[in-house]
Amino acid sequence: MNHTDPVKAFARRVGMSDQEAELITPDDSRARHIKRLAEASSRYSIQAEVVSSVACNTGYRPGDRFVLDVDGNFISKLCPKRMCVYLVGQLTVPVALINERLSEGLDPNHFHFMRQVNCTDCGVESQGYGQVRLKVSVQARA
Repeated sequence: MNHTDPVKAFARRVGMSDQEAELITPDDSRARHIKRLAEASSRYSIQAEVVSSVACNTGYRPGDRFVLDVDGNFISKLCPKRMCVYLVGQLTVPVALINERLSEGLDPNHFHFMRQVNCTDCGVESQGYGQVRLKVSVQARA
C-alpha cells in the first residue's frame, strides 16, 4: 500500500482489507480527512451541553454534558447514563460540520449552522411532552 501512516492506522483500526485501504489514495479527500482528524483527536473533544430542559422524560437538566471524540463517538464515561435517541440523533449535522472544518484545517468552532439543536419533541405547549436544547462546541483537551 502506498499510504501515509494515518491512513494505514485508520484502515487497521476499522478493519479494512488491504484492497479497501488502497482505494484511499494520497490525493483522495478521505486521506486528508483521516490525517487531519488523527491530528485533532489528541487536541479536541466535541461537547454538547444541555442549555434548557422542560419536562424531559429522560431527566436531562441544564448543565448535563455529552462528550464525543472528534470522530463522533460518545465517550460514555463522560455522558449521562441514559441516552435519548430523540436528542442525541440531532447531533449528526453539527458533528459532520465540525469534522469538515477539522479536515479543511479550519477553526472547528466557527461553524454557524446548528450550533444549538433541539430534541424532536415539540414541547408541551405544542401538544408534545417536553423539550431539550443542546449547545454544541469543540473543547480543547486538557
